Amino acid sequence: MVTILLQFFIQEMSNTWIILFCEILLIFLYFSSSELDVVTVDVHQAKDLVRSGHRYIDVRTVEEFNIGHVDVENPLNIPYMFNTPQGRVKNPQFLEQILSSCKKDDHLVVGCQSGVRSVYASYDLLNADFRYVSNMGGGYAGWVENGLGVKKPKAEL
Repeated sequence: MVTILLQFFIQEMSNTWIILFCEILLIFLYFSSSELDVVTVDVHQAKDLVRSGHRYIDVRTVEEFNIGHVDVENPLNIPYMFNTPQGRVKNPQFLEQILSSCKKDDHLVVGCQSGVRSVYASYDLLNADFRYVSNMGGGYAGWVENGLGVKKPKAEL
């Protein structure tokens, strides 16, 4: 059956389509076989993990963090990206900065504003041999939306 399907594709499709199909198949196989799957937890699970001793890493910019952040013990703000006049760029010292405060066998919960940057940061941490990394799905926005505690600077009078 597979042979018949392949013959059909070869006869009916141009070389360009065959190459495109193969590329898509290879990309799918590459990502589906990855051992470095990022584990995403919701904000309530993240809160429970941090309460049980996991370290919270906020990968938002310093400016975002200073406007408000999750109210947990000793949150660590290490930006994954910086804002520049050209747009956002990846923090080239991200892993070094994490390693200066965390060990590779520490249990980490990684959060950002909405859950996108933290996925990338979590993937980078797993690739750098960090063993226990959880991404906080929904990020700070999800945390706030669910009415969980936040810390904001005190308003000046």
